[in-house]
Amino acid sequence: MKLLKAAMFSVALAMSGTAYAANPTVGGAPMYASKNIVENAVNSKDHTTLVAAVKAAGLVKTLEGPGPFTVFAPTNKAFAKLPKGTVDTLLKPENKDKLVKILTAHVVAGKVTAEDLIRDIKKNGGKYNMTTVSGDSLTAELKGKHVYIIDESGGAAEVTIPDVMQSNGVIHVVNAVLLPK
Repeated sequence: MKLLKAAMFSVALAMSGTAYAANPTVGGAPMYASKNIVENAVNSKDHTTLVAAVKAAGLVKTLEGPGPFTVFAPTNKAFAKLPKGTVDTLLKPENKDKLVKILTAHVVAGKVTAEDLIRDIKKNGGKYNMTTVSGDSLTAELKGKHVYIIDESGGAAEVTIPDVMQSNGVIHVVNAVLLPK
């Protein structure tokens, strides 16, 4: 199924961002454009770590709000790539500020679709800079037929499932955690 979704994304890229007719399934769960970011994320088996982090950071109400938001949502496998113990440490109450900073470095105000990203990457000479709600910078780049999001530290996350539409924005699933400076 992942290969099918990747192929669909490649076709969408080749056609300069043709939108999907229906939302993709994420983490084995259907995603509904009529539900908000939190309502959909809690059903994804691939995003249990992200959901736990959002709860620990106290960001549930924010991400249930009207938005719109663009969320680059790391999978459980993305969190597992962090050094051993990092997630457990971040989930401790005394590290809430740091957790909030990291999570909000994955969120851009507004609804930025894959089509928007690709158009803006091409329009800006191969890179498109975005400011996150944490005030940090992300850069979108097109490498071959894949969109990558680059954090301030030079870490890159590939968009593996684009355009998961929400009632209050859009989620792009990514395969790495983006880290602010």
